Amino acid sequence: MISDYIAVDVETTGLNPVRDKLLEIGAVKVCQGKPIETYNVLINTELPVPARIQELTGITDEMRKTGEKAGKAIQEFIRFRGDLPVVGHNVIFDFGFLKQTAVNEGCSFEAEALDTLKIARRVLPGLPSKSLGAMCSYYGIDPGNAHRALDDACSAHELLKKMWEEFGQADPGAFLLQKLEYIAKKQSPITKAQKGYLNDLVKYHKIELNTRIEDMTKSEASRMIDHIISQYGKIRW
Repeated sequence: MISDYIAVDVETTGLNPVRDKLLEIGAVKVCQGKPIETYNVLINTELPVPARIQELTGITDEMRKTGEKAGKAIQEFIRFRGDLPVVGHNVIFDFGFLKQTAVNEGCSFEAEALDTLKIARRVLPGLPSKSLGAMCSYYGIDPGNAHRALDDACSAHELLKKMWEEFGQADPGAFLLQKLEYIAKKQSPITKAQKGYLNDLVKYHKIELNTRIEDMTKSEASRMIDHIISQYGKIRW
């Protein structure tokens, strides 16, 4: 099995890399099987953190506002990772968000990976749940602050070690690297119609945004419009 890699986890505003945004990146650099360095960053999505995400992760909107710009965060992570393979629990989810963010920022991001969820499904088919929390409980791994990126990345690293110790000799094929595939297209800028309607909504409801409308993507503008309408209502002329 590989002994040098980056264990990674991300927290996001939703489940769709095109519609939703990276909120936090956590990563552990492992050398010869031992953690040697960590990377952790909050990202200012410039859009409100949904209530369900705040409840799940504990990342509040105030915390989000202290984060870095997505472009800086993804570039820092790419430098931190170098050319190492990645490890994660359901790692294609993390990879999709990382790659979409990289493409939006004009960066390239490809990777080979080990997915601890896929390994668990193969070597422990009888377990009723293979979630990261359930696997940590099964192996007695301290999950730390679960649903925060760095703690979950550390848990994925520990989980990989435990499964390799138990099943590495019996089923080495379960621990082979696989190339991750996710097609990402750069997101379109806000449309003229969206810009006009969003400006009208902001003026009508007397809202002060903490991001420039002109800097939004098409999908961000759509989400902001939906958020304002759900919270304040439509314009009634």
